[in-house]
Amino acid sequence: MKVFPLHEGSFSVDSTKKFIPFNAETDDPKSRPGSLFIYVQPFLVQTQHELLLIDAGLGVREANGELQLYNNIRKAGFQPDDVTKVLMSHLHYDHSGGMMYEEDGNWKLSFPHADYYVQRGEMETGLVKQSNSYKAPVLEHLWRTPNLHLVEGNGKISDEISFELTGGHCEFHQVFLIEENGEKVFFGGDILPEPEQLIRKFIAKYDFDGRKAMELREYYGKLAAEQDWTCLFYHAKSKAVGKVKYVDGAFSVV
Repeated sequence: MKVFPLHEGSFSVDSTKKFIPFNAETDDPKSRPGSLFIYVQPFLVQTQHELLLIDAGLGVREANGELQLYNNIRKAGFQPDDVTKVLMSHLHYDHSGGMMYEEDGNWKLSFPHADYYVQRGEMETGLVKQSNSYKAPVLEHLWRTPNLHLVEGNGKISDEISFELTGGHCEFHQVFLIEENGEKVFFGGDILPEPEQLIRKFIAKYDFDGRKAMELREYYGKLAAEQDWTCLFYHAKSKAVGKVKYVDGAFSVV
């Protein structure tokens, strides 16, 4: 397998859930009080038979109006139409904004030749919940497409791809494990979003169930170390892809 981080940028986000580009070299964090500062990067995983997109980013547009995600896929050596499956950990807008795009007042699938996989409970929550975390037009139009596949609980999408319902960050959050020829790639979404949250044990206020999310980070961190998983960190500042080590009760990522 080959893994390609698709770096979309760094952003500040405040209580309105609006993501504003943030450059640490030129922008002053003090000018954005009450904001979190995060990095966003979907991933491509190339297997022998598939090209998987795992989470879809914010849907940032280039100056010419094209999705930055398309450009990043081309830089990785592929075409957007090469994507066969889109695996969604959850539907908060910073993960789902790139699933669809609007053109001339019409919403279109970003990857019309791909199958999209979402937890049923997460899709239903996103459609009915009045929250800035979800972008209703994206989800409403995705709901009507035949490309959408709703999964429930734990299971397998194919012989290589398995999913687990975790909750924690949001009620119907899920994670993915991809296995091929003895190699294992794990995507923890916002349960394991960056190495720092694994290394530093804390309860995050932005999680649906902060204590459960913290416990899940430790659970999956230990599994990753024991089973030699390659972990993909969606919100990592630097180490987007890494192996987890657990020695003397402490985690590290290399």
